[in-house]
Amino acid sequence: MINNGFDSSIVTDFAPYGSLCEWCQQPAVQQLTVIGGIFHNESGYFCSLCGEEFARTVASLHKGVEGVADVTIANEQAFK
Repeated sequence: MINNGFDSSIVTDFAPYGSLCEWCQQPAVQQLTVIGGIFHNESGYFCSLCGEEFARTVASLHKGVEGVADVTIANEQAFK
């Protein structure tokens, strides 16, 4: 679970084989779910790039753009 410092966490899981990214329709590699905060239980399947953007969007809409880099770094580390 990624604690993004914005009173919510983003849970990262693998996307089922054959899933498509909800934003770009490329093959999905991860399922991201927001736990807590105003976006609680928002979820979707994402490719790597769109997954990073999803994390940035949640962070920026929740409390502004400070600390967004931390979310991206933690997200990248979860899949290494």
